[in-house]
Amino acid sequence: MINSVIQSQIFVLDQDQALDFYVNKLGFEVADDIDFGMMRWLTVHPAGRPDRKVLLERPGPPALDEETAAQVRDLLTKGAMGGWLIFETDDAQATHDELVARGVEIVDGPNQQPYGIDFGIRDPFGNRIRIGQLVELSKPLTADDFAGRS
Repeated sequence: MINSVIQSQIFVLDQDQALDFYVNKLGFEVADDIDFGMMRWLTVHPAGRPDRKVLLERPGPPALDEETAAQVRDLLTKGAMGGWLIFETDDAQATHDELVARGVEIVDGPNQQPYGIDFGIRDPFGNRIRIGQLVELSKPLTADDFAGRS
């Protein structure tokens, strides 16, 4: 049976700009940067976690025909197509402060949640990112745990 997610994918409009953001702002490391001619396979991972890659994919062939790729680029530009990622940190406040110092726009938080502390950012293409300092839960969360939160 499946036991782990090792790679995920988000669309980006400019892979060099994405590389700069994820490496120089978020502190990720490059895992793969391969020119296949028809596409560039560009993956990054959190520092020290090469087993957790994110593919920074430019919409286009071979995965998408040009008409579909244009629609994806249009939606991404409007902020309507962005994917989302969730990352974990040992210290949400320190990570928040470090990212602010690096010029990363914070769109939400840090917030105390039933599962810990988290905050939100967006990459330059509108992909949503949550960064959380999680606590060990004694029971699964339910909707009641979030009652009264907006």
